[in-house]
Amino acid sequence: MSTATSTVRDQLAVRSWKVPIAFGFMAAFAAVVFAVFGPDGRATFRLSQDSDAWQLPDLVLPAKITGIIAALGCVVLAAMSYLQTRTVGRTSRAVTSSFTVLFVAGFLIWIIGGTKTQNITLVGLSTGAMLIVTPLVFGSLSGVLCERSGVVNIAIEGQLLAGAFTAALVGSITGNAFAGLLAAAVAGVLVGFMLAAFSIKYLVNQIIVGVVLNVLVAGLTGFLFEKIMKIKVGGATIYNQPPHLPNLPVPLLSEIPIIGPTFFRQSILGYLMLVLVAGIWFALFHTRWGLRIRAVGEHPQAADTMGINVNRTRFLNVLAGGAVAGVGGAYFTLVAVSSFSKDMTGGLGFIALAALIFGRWNPIGAFLAAMLFGVAGNLKSILQLAVTPVDGQFLAMLPYALTILAVAGLVGKSRAPAASGVPYVKG
Repeated sequence: MSTATSTVRDQLAVRSWKVPIAFGFMAAFAAVVFAVFGPDGRATFRLSQDSDAWQLPDLVLPAKITGIIAALGCVVLAAMSYLQTRTVGRTSRAVTSSFTVLFVAGFLIWIIGGTKTQNITLVGLSTGAMLIVTPLVFGSLSGVLCERSGVVNIAIEGQLLAGAFTAALVGSITGNAFAGLLAAAVAGVLVGFMLAAFSIKYLVNQIIVGVVLNVLVAGLTGFLFEKIMKIKVGGATIYNQPPHLPNLPVPLLSEIPIIGPTFFRQSILGYLMLVLVAGIWFALFHTRWGLRIRAVGEHPQAADTMGINVNRTRFLNVLAGGAVAGVGGAYFTLVAVSSFSKDMTGGLGFIALAALIFGRWNPIGAFLAAMLFGVAGNLKSILQLAVTPVDGQFLAMLPYALTILAVAGLVGKSRAPAASGVPYVKG
């Protein structure tokens, strides 16, 4: 009897009420805003573009009634979250996912129903989000490779920025986008080498090293941008005109409504992103290499006794992560903009870290989290075109608000690899 009582007490001790409390506040917000003060108009969601081969009819919803349904659903799911936490100690993923979908849907309907145009193009929302999602995913995958082996990579921002700058410079000089892409990977590796050398070899605090590298890369790229890229020859800045990687639509697949324009009308970097997500996931969880990486990140002493060189494994993974982030940085200057500007990554490296935590250090989870951040980031421009009454600054803060929620653990309990951030010294 005493053992059973002790077990119950242990479960009560680890119980977290953060998710039910957050859902309760959000459900109250939904009940007041979506239901009571919801607009009386209609919310129209366009599912196809005029250029699509297959046209889907628009989805038209009465804003008031749909808002009431979404609010009631949020209230019910918040109550379920409370009951689950009380009985089993945590909120299930199904309840968390359902609540998120309902709240976001109600939020969109509330905003669109109150606009002058009262419509939004979901294809434009998803395709525009990919401009943010792609570098976010590369950055998150870099974090997965590093942290799964036990090294915290705060330098993702610097690696993205170094990749963007180097791709623009080398691409402009050579006139070859693939040369710029290769140079971006090398730049990411160099930043990763410094992170690995200081944190693994010299046992410097990994957080401090990452922050210093971010500042170093930002200052260095800003200086070189002023001294090299702004030089004009014949009235043109010849060192800041990299070639553009074109989109390569996949026949038939690119014509699927919503999914086709989003995933199958990408540049080579977009397709490489999808391949890396699947490849790294499979390698981490279904190969001997992945088992070694996870062993080094969870129990380095045990891995050492099995003959695995812990520090060499970590070093190589940090270099690989640097290469992945460097390629992600090239997306900014070879696909999105075709020119470099100071600090153009805009803090996406830190949001990539949040996506990593949101996705529980899993490549597929990080990809889905990056999609959420990307849609939130693109929502501002889409809704401004729809002449929404909601202040643009509020919409601009959504990705960062989601970042805070992810890091605070309000999306559910996330546990990093046990040895992440802990240097290994062989005894």
